[in-house]
Amino acid sequence: MSELTVLRVFVGPDGRGGNPLGVFLDGAAIPAPRRQATAADLGYSETVFVDDAAEGAIRIFTPAAELPFAGHPTVGTAWLFLETGAPATVLRPPAGEVPFQHDAERTWVRADPAWVHSFRRDRLASPAAVDAFVPPRMGEPGIYVWAWIDEGGGAVRARYFPTDLGIAEDEATGAAAVAMGGDLRRDLTIRQGVGSEILVRPQSDGTVEIGGRVQLVERREYALP
Repeated sequence: MSELTVLRVFVGPDGRGGNPLGVFLDGAAIPAPRRQATAADLGYSETVFVDDAAEGAIRIFTPAAELPFAGHPTVGTAWLFLETGAPATVLRPPAGEVPFQHDAERTWVRADPAWVHSFRRDRLASPAAVDAFVPPRMGEPGIYVWAWIDEGGGAVRARYFPTDLGIAEDEATGAAAVAMGGDLRRDLTIRQGVGSEILVRPQSDGTVEIGGRVQLVERREYALP
């Protein structure tokens, strides 16, 4: 048995939304060949296995594949490290070092847009068009659609359908927010899914900082498949 922590990451200001995330702080005890099956069994858009809490070493899996970097898993794990007193000051997924910090309301991570997996990003005419968008079928190439709510204020409405990664629709996508920050090079507030909120702050060195609220859902024992 392993202990599973379930979080909601990028919770909106009204408490809605937030992308579910599974984290195994004892991930080093879970054999690498069983991790993909575990992520598929849980069915969250991503599951994190912490290999070394002192060094910040983590691995990230969707139900269908391992990712070298992802946004809501790093934000959620950074928040959990603060809550549990883990000594790491950066996270180390396979893509590279991810510095993190916390303020009174949000957890922030900083990443290179070049780490984000390739996916199609289409700007639509209006938020209503985003809401009405018909997603691809499972297994087909994924797509991220967005529109300005308020271009002057940097407010964006978005939805992401990572159907190629075994996910019908992602409630909140930090990696896509990093990519958007790299594309637009300006501060953004992204409203995604049913109520999630992601803040985006491009940095002068080309990296992008993303931040959001995190909430604990539960801790429970989990039997590996």
